[in-house]
Amino acid sequence: MKLADIHALGDRIRTEMAKAIIGQDEIIDHLLIALFSNGHVLLEGPPGTAKTFMAQCFAACLSLDFGRIQFTPDLMPGDIVGSNLFNFQTSQFTLTRGPIFTDLLLADEINRTPPKTQAALLEAMQERCVTLDGTHHALSPHFMVVATQNPIEQQGVYPLPEAQLDRFLFKLLVGYPDAAEEARIVAEYGRRNGVQRPDAFAIQPQVTRDELTAARAAVSEVGLVDEVVAYIVRLVRATRETADFESGASPRAAIMLANAARARAALQGRDYVIPDDVKQLAASVLRHRTLLSPSAEIEGRRVETIVADLVTRTEAPR
Repeated sequence: MKLADIHALGDRIRTEMAKAIIGQDEIIDHLLIALFSNGHVLLEGPPGTAKTFMAQCFAACLSLDFGRIQFTPDLMPGDIVGSNLFNFQTSQFTLTRGPIFTDLLLADEINRTPPKTQAALLEAMQERCVTLDGTHHALSPHFMVVATQNPIEQQGVYPLPEAQLDRFLFKLLVGYPDAAEEARIVAEYGRRNGVQRPDAFAIQPQVTRDELTAARAAVSEVGLVDEVVAYIVRLVRATRETADFESGASPRAAIMLANAARARAALQGRDYVIPDDVKQLAASVLRHRTLLSPSAEIEGRRVETIVADLVTRTEAPR
């Protein structure tokens, strides 16, 4: 697949998403980058900002199997991965697959369930397989998690463990729309009755499995020169060296940032990564992989502001 084809695929998905989603262009761009770089996405925002609906519309644009898990406080790990059940007729154990055996998984309100259940996703998100009773079961090569969560300040939520957060390529903040967009949303959806579903907007799949496989292979060939690699490493290491962070980003963050930069370049029709690709994605890749120091918290500093300062101070190649 040529890079021009990836650029066209991205435009088709954006156009199809625009049938149902008003605004949120940056979020959609990040979803596309994650799709073509084989990453997972965490959407965080207050209730009523269309996080779940956006994930459903995104899935409707893809020719992939779609599964959904509604995370609740009583959800158990077996409800996610499945279990081996004894069949009395055959006197054998039979694997009952859980909803994780799909291509695109919507983990809705993932922080409404305790960490024990959240941990059921760790192996799947990293290795794309699950282990049941000592047996490994491979997941789809297209397996992707799009998770939604409410801000940690809200009631009835559990913080995601660091190991869980580190497996997400992006953490995207879904905020309230501006006044003009909100007026369009009310005008469009205020006249619709019942539950809103993607099929009500005639959203059609735009990418086949084979096209997605070819696109990901093409993205992996996008050029990343040594100077840009060194820039990514300097930026990630800077998060561990600043006094504003108690803990910084891991080497996995640098790898994911490089992969995401390749996908962004391909979606823009380039066969090489430029420093601006890294700069534009840095906050989304690093915000959930860092922990504010006590002094920074007392001063009321925000992770995004600190990351932006690090991007400004870290020398970029020309």
